Amino acid sequence: MRKTAKLISTAASLAALLGSLALVPAGAANAAGNDKAAMSAVEQGRKIAFNRKLGNCLACHQMGDGTMAGTFGPPLVAMKSRFPDKAKLRAQIWDATVANPNTSMPPFGRNKILTESQIDKVVDYVWTL
Repeated sequence: MRKTAKLISTAASLAALLGSLALVPAGAANAAGNDKAAMSAVEQGRKIAFNRKLGNCLACHQMGDGTMAGTFGPPLVAMKSRFPDKAKLRAQIWDATVANPNTSMPPFGRNKILTESQIDKVVDYVWTL
C-alpha cells in the first residue's frame, strides 16, 4: 500500500513539474507567431523568473500565477507600492546583499546568474505583481 501511495505521489509531482515547464517545441512557437521578438518584456520576464535554470524565483517566493512556490522569501505582491522606484527593485535583484548583507537571495547580476537584459525583463514582470 505504501509503495502505491508513493508511486501516486511521485507521479503527481512529476505531472505538476512537467506542466509548469510549458514544454513547446521550438518550431511550434515560431510557427504560431509567438517568437521571442513578439513576446512582451513582461512575458519574457515571467518566463525567466519561473525558469528553474535561470531566475527560479518560485523556489523561494510566492508570486503571480506561479505554482509550487516556495515560502522562504517574502511573497512578491504589491511590488509597485513596495518599490515605487523601479531602479531600487532592479538593484535588489541585481545584488540584494547591498541592502541586507545577511540575505540568502543570490546576487543575480553581480554573480552573472542573469544577464543585464534578463534582469531588466524580470524587473518588468515582478513590478507588475
